[in-house]
Amino acid sequence: MPSPSELADKYLGGAAALRDAVAGMTRDQLTARPVPGRWSTLEVVAHLADFDAILAERIKRIIALDHPKLLAADENLFARELHYHDRDVEEELRLIELTRAQLARVIRRLAPGQLARTGEHSLKGPVTLEQVIVTATNHIPHHLPFIADKRKALAGG
Repeated sequence: MPSPSELADKYLGGAAALRDAVAGMTRDQLTARPVPGRWSTLEVVAHLADFDAILAERIKRIIALDHPKLLAADENLFARELHYHDRDVEEELRLIELTRAQLARVIRRLAPGQLARTGEHSLKGPVTLEQVIVTATNHIPHHLPFIADKRKALAGG
């Protein structure tokens, strides 16, 4: 089992990786949908910002409350209703960076035994704090290949 400090370090690293993945992209490139049927890069970044906040809230609830309820969220409804193409990529990146910086400090101060605390996800059932931290940590790396695919398609190859 990784220590809280190790979990915090890995969680924190995702923000820089995302910033690197979109570095130098123009607004037109960010909003293009070069892969048919897939989100644009800006939609991916906005999705990550929205769900980073949701995952951070879940982590905080599990830390602070006894077996809290954790509500599911529909990523497609968020993308459709929250005007992702009207968002500013820099603002979204800063939100992710600030959320992760703040929460990494909280995670570092956890006692190892606290990682076993649980919450009740409305669809998945019981989840541990460690599972939610790992899910949050893995969310950005999961989406980075999709951004790379878009960049490759925009470059013509």
